[in-house]
Amino acid sequence: MAYDERLAQRVREAVEGIAGVAEKRMFGGVGFLVHGNMACGVLRDDLIVRVGPERHEAALAQPHTRLFDITGRAMRGWVMVGPDGHESEDALADWVAQGVAFARSLPAK
Repeated sequence: MAYDERLAQRVREAVEGIAGVAEKRMFGGVGFLVHGNMACGVLRDDLIVRVGPERHEAALAQPHTRLFDITGRAMRGWVMVGPDGHESEDALADWVAQGVAFARSLPAK
């Protein structure tokens, strides 16, 4: 299994009703885009969140986070949140909201 389908379903529920959301298989997992811009995704049992460069350090300071690096080159503005960091519905909703907010701040593609 390339990604945790249960986690992906939880993310689907968190973004339900948000205008412009699309789901796309990518990087061996699944991504959730807002008006064409990546907001968050699921890879294995990790949540990927695009927080943007301004929130990058603050996001990495949170428990259970690490750099988003699946190619050997870390991507600034993106973090991976391990299972303990998105276990509760509130924590998942907060992370997803951060990703959606950043994606909304970008021009639509």
